[in-house]
Amino acid sequence: MVEELPTQRVEVTFVGAPPARQVERALGVSEVQVEGRILRCTVFGSFQPFLEALRGHEVISLKSV
Repeated sequence: MVEELPTQRVEVTFVGAPPARQVERALGVSEVQVEGRILRCTVFGSFQPFLEALRGHEVISLKSV
């Protein structure tokens, strides 16, 4: 049986400017939107590439639905 990969909408608030370019390049990430210090995107499958794109940027909050 094949497991369906999850698709989740994510909202991240940063201390400074969001790393939009790094996030856009991450495997499985699409629909990246930036509004001030908030970045919203869709993550398909593994969260690892998305999390690696956040490295070095201070996150205040992260929500996933």
